Amino acid sequence: MTSTDITRAIDDLLFTPGLDLTEAIDRHFTPDYRQRTNGEWSDRASFAQHMTRLRSLIRSGHIEVHDELRDGPRYADRHTVTLVHHDGHTSRTEVYLFAELAPDGRFRRVEETTLLVTGDPGDRNLGLVR
Repeated sequence: MTSTDITRAIDDLLFTPGLDLTEAIDRHFTPDYRQRTNGEWSDRASFAQHMTRLRSLIRSGHIEVHDELRDGPRYADRHTVTLVHHDGHTSRTEVYLFAELAPDGRFRRVEETTLLVTGDPGDRNLGLVR
């Protein structure tokens, strides 16, 4: 398997509605996956709940990677996610991400901090919704 990256992962998780969410998660994340977003840890099951909720809130979107670095099992990037919500408004969130990749190239751990660039005040919590 080729190592994943944030663009492929987000595209499969959020912007490919015909792709089964479990399949998307299995493709990019290990069974022992953990994520910390803005200081709050979640396990793979909580992450799946988060993605299910995000899929229910958004209609479309895209990701733009500004910086991306890879060093063996270490991966880091700075990206912006633009989301078009079902109610028609758009939000843009900048994300600073540091990750550990498993030997098979999938994400084992992600630690990220998010910054809402544009959107409704409630969009500040999109990184943690369940």
